Amino acid sequence: MKHLDIKQIQEIIPHRHPFLLVDYIEDYEPGVFATGYKCVTYREEFFAGHFPQEPVMPGVLTVEALAQVGAVAILAKEKNRGKIAYFGGIQKCRFKGKIVPGDKVKLETKIIRQKGPVGIGEAVASVDGNVVVSAELTFMIG
Repeated sequence: MKHLDIKQIQEIIPHRHPFLLVDYIEDYEPGVFATGYKCVTYREEFFAGHFPQEPVMPGVLTVEALAQVGAVAILAKEKNRGKIAYFGGIQKCRFKGKIVPGDKVKLETKIIRQKGPVGIGEAVASVDGNVVVSAELTFMIG
């Protein structure tokens, strides 16, 4: 298994606080897949307004976290180093559960197709083995 700490992740993708939503990469193969984690704490800035009485991580941020893990997978390829992976689309997105403070979110994105600078990743976020979000993410390398 190949893992990446936060500094190594920042060498691959351009995201920074407060928008870097991946704490570490447990395993990856450049151009093929990446598995990472987000450790959710009550101190996350979005909990101040979403929702103060019942803090829930916004679903769109979970999709973004999955995209960032996919970006690690695709931008770790030598030919893509130093580039940016942009969102091209979100398909088949399903929200099946909540993410709350204290959760350790497993983020898995597998690159299932790529032609030139455009590709598709199959992405799943889970907490304690239960799927909370799944989606097909289209990316464009720029």
